[in-house]
Amino acid sequence: MTTVGHIPWLSLITFLPLIGAVVLLVLPRQGRIPWYWALLVTSVTFIISLPLFFNWQMGEAGYQFVERHPWAPGLGLNYILGVDGVSLFLVLLTTFLAPLVILSSWNSITDRVLTYLFMMLALETGMLGVFLSLDLVLFYLFWEATLIPMYFIIGIWGGPRRVYAAVKFFIYTMTGSTLMLVAILVLYRAAGTFDLTAIVGHVQLAPGLQRWLFLAFALAFAIKVPLFPFHTWLPDAHVEAPTAGSVILAGILLKMGTYGYVRFALPLFPDAATNMAELFIVLAVIGILYGGLVALRQRDFKSLVAYSSVAHLGFVMLGIFVMTPQGMSGAVLQMINHGLSTGALFLLVGMIYERRHTRLLSDFGGVWAAMPVYGTFLLIAILSSAGLPGLNGFVGEFSILVGTFRTHQWAAVFAALGVIVAAWYLLHAFREVMQGPLDKPENKRLTDLTPREVAILVPIVAMFLIIGLFPNIFFDRINPTVLDIQQYMAQQQTVAALMGR
Repeated sequence: MTTVGHIPWLSLITFLPLIGAVVLLVLPRQGRIPWYWALLVTSVTFIISLPLFFNWQMGEAGYQFVERHPWAPGLGLNYILGVDGVSLFLVLLTTFLAPLVILSSWNSITDRVLTYLFMMLALETGMLGVFLSLDLVLFYLFWEATLIPMYFIIGIWGGPRRVYAAVKFFIYTMTGSTLMLVAILVLYRAAGTFDLTAIVGHVQLAPGLQRWLFLAFALAFAIKVPLFPFHTWLPDAHVEAPTAGSVILAGILLKMGTYGYVRFALPLFPDAATNMAELFIVLAVIGILYGGLVALRQRDFKSLVAYSSVAHLGFVMLGIFVMTPQGMSGAVLQMINHGLSTGALFLLVGMIYERRHTRLLSDFGGVWAAMPVYGTFLLIAILSSAGLPGLNGFVGEFSILVGTFRTHQWAAVFAALGVIVAAWYLLHAFREVMQGPLDKPENKRLTDLTPREVAILVPIVAMFLIIGLFPNIFFDRINPTVLDIQQYMAQQQTVAALMGR
């Protein structure tokens, strides 16, 4: 267990944004004061999350910085937070993106500013709590806590069909969450505790019970990912959400689903997860190809990026369920890569929409001549998302493909075709927007990126290069935990075979 002095580091990181949201309510509302305060709170949260990285105990597979306190002992509830190689970079991704999305909203959100900033800060606390909770009920409470702020962010500050998109997002997510809550209560009855660390490796569940509980957890996580065919809420939510909402949704909220599989579904129900792995591999491959082909048909730039998430997260699901060390490590890294690459693309789509008030690819053309700085960032983000060697996307996808090929050659071949399709639709979009003649009068008047917008994009591009060129900085922290999970799954399969399950 790693500590930093006697400071409850994880609690501080988790609840500082919520404290900032409450303070926001009593601050003067005039001018930019609320914006500066929200930017300060999210920036400080990122800074105080960095010791998790720099004080990390290398080679350790277990949880670090653990905090454990009785909460409601009579009900079996405990307040338990911890971070390992799977959740470390998801926490850092959350705190990294939060100040950037505040900056991205600086001029675009002009209505109910205080409410908007309150929702963004409260949402950050919910997301961090999901990645750090080691008590099942605490995890569920944070999971549900993210639903309400995002519902309002889409429903109040979204596009013309924002209410429909927000309600659809709420209903889909709530349905999965309800089933997961029932499964948590059944699991408590069988295990006698909500403590994840006390259940995994210590409580043996009957095969039939495992199957049903796994399905309940898996459905909740599949909707959140979203895994094909549970993806239909995602394009509506992305297209109607404000730019910052799309960045948070793609960058972090979707990762709650993939994280849920690695942290909860696989370790809690290893027999059921292994027996159903083939189904999830097939659905992941379908999602990769389906998402890419549908993205290729989109004429709305934001909708194209939204469908690309279905394809990219199909890669993550594939890496998780092939259950090889390379595949799972690549999946964890690809969660981070997708958050950065797709987050950057949504930011760039939002920046040009603020200038042109359209997202139709046919309304652009030749924009590079008017916005060369914008074009440079867009090209880098597209190459990152397409998996160009030297950038972040390549490392994760290559690791997933290597891990997949070891056990499921057919899936690796079809997934590799998905890489080609991704390059096709992404480069097609770049050509439509940036290349060709600058022959539309509206495009000739476009202004290039402001210093604020450049300041938002530079840190993300820097991360593209750091991950792409120095991946071991990340794999050295991810691999021990992933290897521990993979070995545990293999051990449970051996035990099941010996017992004839």
